[in-house]
Amino acid sequence: MLLPLTQTKMEPSRDIASLIELMARLRTPGSGCPWDLEQSFETIAPYTIEEAYEVADAIARGDLDRGLADELGDLLLQVVFHARMAEEQGRFAFGDVVWAITEKLLRRHPHVFGEAGNMTPEEVKGLWSRIKEEERASNPSAKERPTLDGVPLALPALLRAQKLQEKVAGVGFDWKNAKDVLAKIAEEAREIEPVLDQPEAAEEIGDLLFAVTNLARHAGIDAETALRAANAKFERRFAAIERALAERGKAPKDATLAELDALWNEVKARERG
Repeated sequence: MLLPLTQTKMEPSRDIASLIELMARLRTPGSGCPWDLEQSFETIAPYTIEEAYEVADAIARGDLDRGLADELGDLLLQVVFHARMAEEQGRFAFGDVVWAITEKLLRRHPHVFGEAGNMTPEEVKGLWSRIKEEERASNPSAKERPTLDGVPLALPALLRAQKLQEKVAGVGFDWKNAKDVLAKIAEEAREIEPVLDQPEAAEEIGDLLFAVTNLARHAGIDAETALRAANAKFERRFAAIERALAERGKAPKDATLAELDALWNEVKARERG
């Protein structure tokens, strides 16, 4: 059942109820926003993913004051938008979203809200996994679902690879340690060379990337975060090369590869002190 809307003038607010009403106003036929009114779950989903990345970007840039607050607001709007469309269809409302996550957090944190007592981070991780498995076992429909069901196709490939590996590791299909994964990486790298100029190279390179993701997981490193950091480092170093070339009156396209390599090594040496 949709809640009635007030007709008072709206102002910026710190109250979540105001945001919910604002979204309802935007979706009101006849007086709302034409663009908002024509949206659906399918058309809004890409924006939801994009806004999550904007949040991660603000954190990576260290913009933890206004920037992160703005991006979190954009992400929150996505939740409110989806909830409003669901409410219009009589499926659920924003309050149901809040209830679902608070109920889940209470259930999965007995060491905080129950009697499990003090636990180390590793013990908490193990407890979380056991509770999730119990939830799965108690759900009749979940018992029939394949192990890899529920890993969203929309996830970035690197993150999805990590999630798939975590899923199968949960049922015992995993490497024993990081050194074993290193051996697999070497094997996958060797398989690329004979097909490097053939169509099969794409598949073999994909296998190598999958193996490297597995290594990150065994090392306790989030592969997506690690690659983001590598991207940022590359951007920072290449920007330093461009500045150095500009002082010589050159652009990167005017420099030789040897000159670019030499500048790259200089930048890297400075960073390492």
